[in-house]
Amino acid sequence: MSLEESAPRSATVDVYWLSLGAGDNTHCVRRNGRIFEWVVARHQHREPLDLYHAALEVRIGRDRFTIEMAPVWTAGSPDRGVVADGPVGMRWLGRCPLFRYEIRCWREGAIPDVAEAVESPQRLPTDPARAARLISLAPRFPTATWGRDELGTGDMWNSNSLVSWLLVRSGHDVASLHLPAHGRVPGWMAGLVVAARDPG
Repeated sequence: MSLEESAPRSATVDVYWLSLGAGDNTHCVRRNGRIFEWVVARHQHREPLDLYHAALEVRIGRDRFTIEMAPVWTAGSPDRGVVADGPVGMRWLGRCPLFRYEIRCWREGAIPDVAEAVESPQRLPTDPARAARLISLAPRFPTATWGRDELGTGDMWNSNSLVSWLLVRSGHDVASLHLPAHGRVPGWMAGLVVAARDPG
């Protein structure tokens, strides 16, 4: 995944917050997400919050990449920048494509339903070296089972874990990011914890 030959002079890293289930015409993801959040909120003795998942857009000079985690079964373009994949729910279920996710680091790609992103994009301070490192780290993301806590972080592993892990491992300061009002990003802390264990 080579970047432009001449040394780039500029770079940007943008974070997008997407509502869980955005673009899901069946409303299945959104409905199940609301049930999940209601159960968690009840257990934690708080009110339910809106759930979001994160995606990235990285520009280095003239090159642009979109980075996200998505179900394999939502695959559209055959050339969508897949660099890794992993199981969903239970590791043994991952033998079926319906229970696998993929990591996409897609040159000139698109984030589905980006038009529905909330309070986005949020731009982080960066430089060409850090942005290039972020791109190079995508294939090295730990592909633990989605929705579980196999890595012992106290939080589930999911698309938010991907984004927070990449940002921290590539030297970006995530402290300036803010969530949409009344929002929550399950899995974000898991990525931070695992990145801190092995800062590279």
